Amino acid sequence: MSELEQKLFEEILRARQRVYAVGEPTPLQQLYLPGIEAQVFAKREDLGPIKAYKWRGAYNCMAKLTPEQRAAGVVAASAGNHGQGVALAAAKLGCKAWVFMPRSTPAVKQNAVRMHGGEHVEIVLVGDSYDAASVAAHEYAEKKHLTFVHPYDDLTTMGGQGTLADEVVMSGSGAFDRVYLQIGGGGLASGCACWFKRFWSECRCIGVEGVDQASMKLAVETGERRELSYVDVFCDGTAVRIAGENTFPLCRELIDEFVTVTNDEVSQAMRAVWNSIRVVPEPSGAMGLAALMQDWDNGRIRPGEKCLVVLSGANMDFSQLGVVASRGGVRESNRKLRYLRLPMRTERNQILEYLASIPEGVQLVDVQYGRIDSDMQYPVFGVLGTEEQFAQIDSRLAKHNMKARDVTNDEDVIFRMISYDRVHLSHPVFFVIEFPERPGAFLEFMRVMGEYANLCYFNYRYSGESVGRALVGLEFASREDRDACRARAEQLKGTTIQRIHELSDEVRHRVLGRMSPNEKSPC
Repeated sequence: MSELEQKLFEEILRARQRVYAVGEPTPLQQLYLPGIEAQVFAKREDLGPIKAYKWRGAYNCMAKLTPEQRAAGVVAASAGNHGQGVALAAAKLGCKAWVFMPRSTPAVKQNAVRMHGGEHVEIVLVGDSYDAASVAAHEYAEKKHLTFVHPYDDLTTMGGQGTLADEVVMSGSGAFDRVYLQIGGGGLASGCACWFKRFWSECRCIGVEGVDQASMKLAVETGERRELSYVDVFCDGTAVRIAGENTFPLCRELIDEFVTVTNDEVSQAMRAVWNSIRVVPEPSGAMGLAALMQDWDNGRIRPGEKCLVVLSGANMDFSQLGVVASRGGVRESNRKLRYLRLPMRTERNQILEYLASIPEGVQLVDVQYGRIDSDMQYPVFGVLGTEEQFAQIDSRLAKHNMKARDVTNDEDVIFRMISYDRVHLSHPVFFVIEFPERPGAFLEFMRVMGEYANLCYFNYRYSGESVGRALVGLEFASREDRDACRARAEQLKGTTIQRIHELSDEVRHRVLGRMSPNEKSPC
């Protein structure tokens, strides 16, 4: 054991006597994850006094200050959760705190800082990143001769965060075979790994970072702290550009391996937590589970192994839920979501023929299609299935000399850029339809409409509701066919289609624009 690790261990021992002045131990809860045959327990830090673990380190650090230091006040930089911990400690200890936060900090985290700190805290919004806020906070602390409360790179902060691990050891639910610890600056991982390794020497500690946040992994691999040129902020609680000066040697010594996870994997893990215990962690709070799910899929976890993840926080702006839901897909057991771009001939009912050929058990969750000027069309289908089912799709397409391309990570698909060429639409009509969210419902609708129309636009995404909603464009060979289809659509209401209405004239003109004299009339 290094001298630094021994000092950290002693700080955790002392922190046990301080942190419970503002918070109670948080519970462990078992997660039931379909298809994963390991025992998975979650440390519920989202149930702490600030809905995140950061109160532990902030209070321990501030409680250790001298009366003179506290009387002068403290300064902190935070993307959200550390600021709440500092604010809570300031109110409890009766001192002033200036919390520097990026201007992009979600309102829910700013409001929480004000709620916990009251008159004892002042928020200073500066810069567009944690790094910019941190620089400004250090400058202010130096100028005013105030104490800077570091969110991770301080032994007293790490000592407070390590009390989380002490509670796990004392719970009686261990020992754990594998522990997944998310890494931003490395304070949580250092403190917890130090404690776990002392009491469970065989426990494997896995550090988890975002693929575009992996500053600690880079430091360990290269042997030196290097600043990342870009840091993704989807998991804003772990968006740190460079590994800590103190946390780097500790993580290098204590962390057995590093795993990186994508934003989509984090979103899938958030969904898995919701499905299991009806809790929505913030993105950084689900990173450990994302790594565990990745390891299970890759065969690194043996059935029956006992694993621990830390739900490190649940302070997320409600508006982010839509992004998480779309990125998280609907992963179930060994099924995964893929977006496939399929080349098709420009002929009537080609899309319908493809949809009808999807293997049983595969769920269609997204369709993006718009008619373009070409002999070939390129619709995108989001499908949820197993590797075997995807292979079956490939086999069926190969029989027709067709091959789908995986476009899951293509930007135009992520942002739903559905292009179409209005010049080549004949007597188009756009409908908004609602249909039962069950296999075959939309096909039933199109089989009826196919007597009169050709599909020229389709925008649908699974929402988790009992009804599906889609914007559908149909084109017709003649006005008579168009009018007959409109009448038939009215007759379908309440049967195959629960609701259908045509776009208003105003919206239709925005969709189709004004036609030139040489173009086919939309009306």
